[in-house]
Amino acid sequence: MPANNATVPQIQGIYETHLSVADLRISIPFYRDILGLELAAEFPERRIAFFWVNGKENAMLGLWETGTAPIRMRLHIAFRLSQDEMFRAPALLKSKGIDVRGFHGEPVSEPIVIGWVPALSLYFDDPDKHSIELLSVLDDEPDPAFGMRSYTEWKTRLSKHSPPRPTP
Repeated sequence: MPANNATVPQIQGIYETHLSVADLRISIPFYRDILGLELAAEFPERRIAFFWVNGKENAMLGLWETGTAPIRMRLHIAFRLSQDEMFRAPALLKSKGIDVRGFHGEPVSEPIVIGWVPALSLYFDDPDKHSIELLSVLDDEPDPAFGMRSYTEWKTRLSKHSPPRPTP
């Protein structure tokens, strides 16, 4: 964590981000019904929709319909979740027809761990093939050598490195 310095703002998270989408009629239900975001406002004449992410005081996502341009841009956004929600997310998303993946695109049934952070992580695509990530930072010590593997492997690694318990 950066030192408290009056000349540097202490950023706590992302408040607002925007994605270009091909069709708001497809994207609005995805973000509202699949991800559970609250539709804050829709401006059909401008082909824009805004969503609150965990309330208007926390974050906002804007979707901008681009039409049928031949060149597509693939963007990425990560949403912060609690650890409990991270463990529920794979089954919830799969029940809604979403293919959940690890960092390398491999199918997963549990979060992966990004060792250098460390953080729980899951990836999937929205209807426009933007990369969506769910992420929850762990309290464990970072391990860059771990790479990006399953949470089960992370916990197994931790138990192998735990110091022996003193005998009573």
